[in-house]
Amino acid sequence: MDYQKTAESILAAVGGAKNVAHLHHCATRLRFTLNDPAKADEVKIKTIPGVLSTVSVGGQPQVVIGNSVVDVYQAMVKLPGVNAASGAGAPKAKMGPVATVLDFLVGVFQPLVPAMAGAGILRSMLLLAVAFGWATRDDPTFQVFFNLSGAVFYFLPLMVAVTAATKLGSNRMVALATTSLLLFPAMVAAMENQATMFGIAIPNVDYSSQVFPPILIALVLAGLEKFWTRWSPKPIRVFFVPMMSMVVAVPLALFVLGPIGYWGGVWFTAAIVAMHGTLGGFAVAILAVLLPFLISIGMHKALTPYAIQMIQSKGGESLLLPALLAHNLAQAGSSFAVALRTKDKELRSVAMSGGISAFFGITEPALYGVTLQNKRALASVLAGAAAGGAYAGFTGIVGHVVVTPAMATLSMFAEEGNSWNLINALITVAIALGVSFAVSAALWSDADSATLKARADVIPPEAQLFETEEGPVDLGSPVDGEVIDLSEVPDKVFAGGALGKGCGIRPSSGEFRSPAAGTVAMLFDTRHAVAITTDSGADILIHIGLDTVRLDGKPFTAHVAKGDRVDAGQLLISADLEQIEAAGYDTTTPIVVTNSDKFEITGSPVGATLRCGDPLFTVQAKEPVSA
Repeated sequence: MDYQKTAESILAAVGGAKNVAHLHHCATRLRFTLNDPAKADEVKIKTIPGVLSTVSVGGQPQVVIGNSVVDVYQAMVKLPGVNAASGAGAPKAKMGPVATVLDFLVGVFQPLVPAMAGAGILRSMLLLAVAFGWATRDDPTFQVFFNLSGAVFYFLPLMVAVTAATKLGSNRMVALATTSLLLFPAMVAAMENQATMFGIAIPNVDYSSQVFPPILIALVLAGLEKFWTRWSPKPIRVFFVPMMSMVVAVPLALFVLGPIGYWGGVWFTAAIVAMHGTLGGFAVAILAVLLPFLISIGMHKALTPYAIQMIQSKGGESLLLPALLAHNLAQAGSSFAVALRTKDKELRSVAMSGGISAFFGITEPALYGVTLQNKRALASVLAGAAAGGAYAGFTGIVGHVVVTPAMATLSMFAEEGNSWNLINALITVAIALGVSFAVSAALWSDADSATLKARADVIPPEAQLFETEEGPVDLGSPVDGEVIDLSEVPDKVFAGGALGKGCGIRPSSGEFRSPAAGTVAMLFDTRHAVAITTDSGADILIHIGLDTVRLDGKPFTAHVAKGDRVDAGQLLISADLEQIEAAGYDTTTPIVVTNSDKFEITGSPVGATLRCGDPLFTVQAKEPVSA
């Protein structure tokens, strides 16, 4: 993938840099906040090489890239005018209440995952080392590393306070300082001894590992900070605003926010546990089947606080993490089968890449690139997720780390003294992967592929021409416009046939498409010209305008890269014809067969006005063309 070209194409399709108020990314998506979301062309975005899909959240587009999202993001933020600010000062997208809550939860918990996952997986690997006799619990080095996981979760409220304040755009250190009181040893001891404030007994609550109290504290502090900033004189704001914010927030935290957050978390967890207890093993299977749809809208993030609460209070979680394990491996199995069965090279590449990513825990490339777009693939995912989820549910496997379950993180199911938990997790993997692969392989048909149909939908029907390697090949017009004889092209090199036989077109649109199926043999850095080698061996040069190399690529946007496989009618280059003409250049476009000594070229309809894809001329090999 050419990250620079992909970034430029996406930026153009969302309305340009001036329309981008804010840009950031997650594991697989570019997340935009646009000044005018209506300017984003989602249909066009989906045709850009490297883009798997688009999702609209609160009216704002999210562009699903997959594993290369960081590379595309880094290329995009280097483009002139792109605002990639984060935290305070970042523009707020207009979203509904549900989308707002989900966006807030993602912003709070996503930054915590590396610390929780790293420490948690390290803990599980240490337990495996003990189980295999490679380490002992009383070893001082073992204890230091083992205590790391405990420390991360004990002080989790402090980290949540920081990420929540960051998301809200308020002072992170003030949120951290206020929340730290709840864990301060002297304060903890005072609450245990029935401390009072204003003559009122302070509720004795254990705030270690809690996530809801610091969120509530950060929310209140954000409002207090705005209030005191508005009313305090500028010379004393540096100490007055944080001091007064803490003076008000501390009593609220001790008497109201802390207890409400604590018991709210307890009741939220209890409700999910009760549902799990009622449905038993079926609950895991049901959740695994729902996950493709929940993940597609981000709803699964709402269960993160529950998982954290369960792991800290009970030592493990047996609903969400097992369901995710079954779902993730089902995505992998389905994608691997599609890669095996499809005859489409592009889809095969996407499916294989998505399957590998899902195998190691990142499912969005498979989800958006393959399974959500193809009902047969989706059916196989649901079958594998249901089968794997049922086995995981009825065997009661328990996850011990808040991290995406997959093969790379399977040690999260390791338990000291219970090897069957990890064994059953491995069996869950085998069932989910095997069932989804078998069902997908049995059901798959390229004829029913929504992915292939979507690609066909962006190619004009008249551009989908029939060609063979042996007989005559009709080349479609790469652009709308009037056909002129090659000798009329106002450039001596082209007009004299030095570069090959063909014709010229005076274009009336700026979209230049492939005249036949083949491979991109050459794409100039200035994007003013592209060469396609057709399946029959003809080398077709499309030169957009005359002497336009001097424009240094400014009016041109490439939608393909050298070496890409293209279909007849696939968009190659977009050109701003008005900008070219305004710069004083002729837009006449020569289309020539550069190896025309090997081909007979007939039938050019000089004087006709063609639509993109209408027959332009016919090429037939004089003798078999070697590959």
